[in-house]
Amino acid sequence: MSYLRTVILGGIAGLTIFLGLPVARLRVGSDKYLALLNAFAIGILLFLFVEIMEHAFEPIEEALEEQEPGFLLLLQILGLGFGIGLLGLVYYSRRFLRGGVSARRLALLIALGIGLHNFSEGLAIGSAASGGELALALTLIVGFGEHNATEGFGIAAPSATEKTERKVNSGFLILCGLIGGGPTFLGTIVGFSYTSELISVLFLALAGGAVVLVVNELLETGRKLGAPAWGGWGITVGFLASFLTELILAYAGA
Repeated sequence: MSYLRTVILGGIAGLTIFLGLPVARLRVGSDKYLALLNAFAIGILLFLFVEIMEHAFEPIEEALEEQEPGFLLLLQILGLGFGIGLLGLVYYSRRFLRGGVSARRLALLIALGIGLHNFSEGLAIGSAASGGELALALTLIVGFGEHNATEGFGIAAPSATEKTERKVNSGFLILCGLIGGGPTFLGTIVGFSYTSELISVLFLALAGGAVVLVVNELLETGRKLGAPAWGGWGITVGFLASFLTELILAYAGA
């Protein structure tokens, strides 16, 4: 597959995240429905965290089993990236988001965490195409594209739970979509010309740390809404929806 075609298809895979973003323009008045949407985002992110850390650990486990000298470096990169992803956003919130994290700022944080993850997905697409594995590259593009559409709901949910009659403007949604989906395009460019386990592990670890902080913020929002049963259903549905998407991806051979 040519470089140009790979980059274009990688960009399309990332921009499918926009399919889930219109949910942010919904306005649901009841606290129980708000809790459901909020928890739906938590469920998606919990599954995403499991997936992120699984992929981050894979090259480390392989290096350990084969007793490669780079094992310790990969492990250090994982710890460093996770710490920066989590603590970096914690200190950012303390310094710049005093007075609480608004729904829109939370949506941006979610988009950032997903974007870090999607960069590593782009690396996989670019690497497969560069190595001549056309079938694998196309499967990754389709699979990740479908996955990103689900993640769009996770970004949109906090804005939909905002208790205001003012709808989220299109410019904000475009910004969230570019932050969350754009890195797939950038990762494809990098992965086509250069591959590195260190870079992949670093961005996965950064994403894992960021997702932990975002889930904590969403849980706090859910507690304020005071509808635990609806929250439980939302987490369950969000997690299972992501799990089903991953099963489809696995069945396709990605």
